[in-house]
Amino acid sequence: MTIPIDRQLEILAARSVNLVSLPELRRKLEGAAQGQRPLRVKYGADPSAPDIHLGHVVGLNKLREFQDLGHTVVFIIGDFTALIGDPSGRSETRPRLAPEQIAANAKTYQDQVFKVLDPQRTEVRFNTEWCAGLALAEVLRLAAQVTVAQMLARDDFQKRFQEQEPISLVEFLYPVIQGYDSVQVAADVEVGGTDQLFNLLVGRDLQKASGQDQQVVLTLPLLEGLDGVRKMSKSLGNYVGISESPREMFGKIMSIPDTLIGRYFSLVLGWSADKVRALEQDLAAGRKHPRRVKDELAQAIVEKFHSPAAARNASAEFARMFAEHQPPDDIPTVTIPMTQRKNGKLGIVALLVAAGLAESNSAARRLVQQGAVRVGADAVTDITAELVIPEGCLIQAGKRAFARINSA
Repeated sequence: MTIPIDRQLEILAARSVNLVSLPELRRKLEGAAQGQRPLRVKYGADPSAPDIHLGHVVGLNKLREFQDLGHTVVFIIGDFTALIGDPSGRSETRPRLAPEQIAANAKTYQDQVFKVLDPQRTEVRFNTEWCAGLALAEVLRLAAQVTVAQMLARDDFQKRFQEQEPISLVEFLYPVIQGYDSVQVAADVEVGGTDQLFNLLVGRDLQKASGQDQQVVLTLPLLEGLDGVRKMSKSLGNYVGISESPREMFGKIMSIPDTLIGRYFSLVLGWSADKVRALEQDLAAGRKHPRRVKDELAQAIVEKFHSPAAARNASAEFARMFAEHQPPDDIPTVTIPMTQRKNGKLGIVALLVAAGLAESNSAARRLVQQGAVRVGADAVTDITAELVIPEGCLIQAGKRAFARINSA
């Protein structure tokens, strides 16, 4: 069944912030229909962190809509640009990653991205393919297409310049290389977050200079994280990873501010604007309770990345843990030999790290200082506490992390 062009435009433009431009997208869709040639829809991801979270899903959902209409996604893993570090939205120079870390993160991206995308309509490319061998003369030719004035017009660069914060020349090359990717894959459309608008428009400029038809640029909202303020980011710790356990995923979603319920239904689950508006009106009028709606939201997201059974079980366990104040059923048991204890005691910081409830000593100290730690029935708020840990003692860190301690 052929979907009319007007309907395709309605689907693809939904939830977008910038669309440059609608007439160009119409022309490309009409050309694709007449020539039976799918559009090449570019999406770039720097493997700067190994996990895909719900913030990435906003873009992946849009890519899947293009795929469902018969088009090809060119998913570019920026293993070369990751050596530079994307300056978008940054207030300081971003640390560059070692090649080994980039390779490991890229592998994780590939394992996770097909939880949303159709592998049969996805072309995965690494931009070292065409960037690693660039001659200096070619780099200079590309750089000549973008002015310093254009660069300093960006909010992040402008702010850093005014505050006399350092801006590396290498950072100026990032949007140039990202735009060069568009030339190399002959992108018809590029999808990205609103913070990527400048970079995507540079791609149009470089395509024009290369004699190519310019790509359509489509940007999407940035999804706020669990704090309800800043965009979702692993580095900020306010993220929901799509490979997290059903319990962890469910619990995190239940913690989002009520004001974000509609945005999560829209951007993560793809609800229409009318449906989201009706839901928000029901919440505002008290016809629906935020706790129940968040349960529906959390179940739908867990089901999307796990299964219906996992979603139901996560909901039931959450209700038992927080309504009835009961711990989960499947608490991991951690063995900490007596030889690791001093006079039979363990420091609370060392205990949390050894039990796998904190990634580092500093993270453990923060949990204790926040009043988030319980050993047995007792809260522990002193980071210097030395404790006798009975066999089978239950340790809790935060709302959802538990471990049971054995000595041998």
